[in-house]
Amino acid sequence: MDHIVTVQDVVTAFADFMEPTAAELDAIELESPLILAEVDLLDAHIVTLDRTPNELDARRVRRARNRVLSERRALANRASSATGGAA
Repeated sequence: MDHIVTVQDVVTAFADFMEPTAAELDAIELESPLILAEVDLLDAHIVTLDRTPNELDARRVRRARNRVLSERRALANRASSATGGAA
């Protein structure tokens, strides 16, 4: 007879006391402009899925992509200035 045993980590992985720490919330807040820019880029790509992209669609995707790159650069610069390095 085989015994079925629960794994303690799996059972308690989503317990109520396991909430994000202040550092994790700060990291999310720091990355939120990049996350929003990536959502805009995804929206721009979704719009072009069901039709042939026109010039306006191409411009929207290009602007969204540039915004993502800009936010990535800004995030890298903020992270490097916090650690004292250069980006």
